[in-house]
Amino acid sequence: MKRNYWEKMAPHYQEEIFDVLENDKKKWIAKAIRNYANPRHQVIDIGCAVGKWLPVLSPLFNKVVALDISMNNLKIAQSLFPNLTNVSYQQGDMSNNRLRLQPAEMGVCINALLTPHAKDRAVFFKNLQRSIKSGGTLILTVPSVESYLLTRIIQQQYNIDNVLLTNKTSKDKAFKNWKNLQQGVLNIDDVPHKHFLQEELYLSLTRHQFTPVQFKKIEYDWNTEFLRPPRWLDHPRPWDWLVVAKKTSK
Repeated sequence: MKRNYWEKMAPHYQEEIFDVLENDKKKWIAKAIRNYANPRHQVIDIGCAVGKWLPVLSPLFNKVVALDISMNNLKIAQSLFPNLTNVSYQQGDMSNNRLRLQPAEMGVCINALLTPHAKDRAVFFKNLQRSIKSGGTLILTVPSVESYLLTRIIQQQYNIDNVLLTNKTSKDKAFKNWKNLQQGVLNIDDVPHKHFLQEELYLSLTRHQFTPVQFKKIEYDWNTEFLRPPRWLDHPRPWDWLVVAKKTSK
């Protein structure tokens, strides 16, 4: 998902892209942000998109840097929140090795680490490492491989949405999907998105000078996965991973 994809998506972002803030019913992400916020510190909203988290961040920090790959997203965010005077906007690609950011005490990255390309993800993690000061905090959410697989198992075992969905696909596409699955790259509305295992995420963070201090499931309702979830289906629920990690000095 390169820059032009997000530039084209920007006018439709509110309708097309899953709203983590709205669907985190227990507000675990907002609570984590508040727990580590400091009114004297700076925070970077990494992949801020149209700025849905800016009203959460702005009152808690001295300065907020809203970073996004899409200039159109940033323009929309500025138009939506003109009264947030401590927010500055910066266009930048976290998958670009030439990106340079002034390190902040906190980074918040909400479902922005989605690129299906392993080389781009490696650069993204390196830029996360560069963008947080030693001793600082990273609050990161990513889609879960385990949740995706649980959803597919439940769908097939209990024949959910079978009338509305088709399983027909070409051999070439099926083989490509299988190869992607082995890398945690799974389709959302026919667009490949990276999903993470908990252990995989732990390993990636520790290799980039972050020590995870908390993992949590951000649980969602089943209607975020199925068009017609059965009434009896409640727990377990689908989830994204939330991790709070501290930047080490080594």
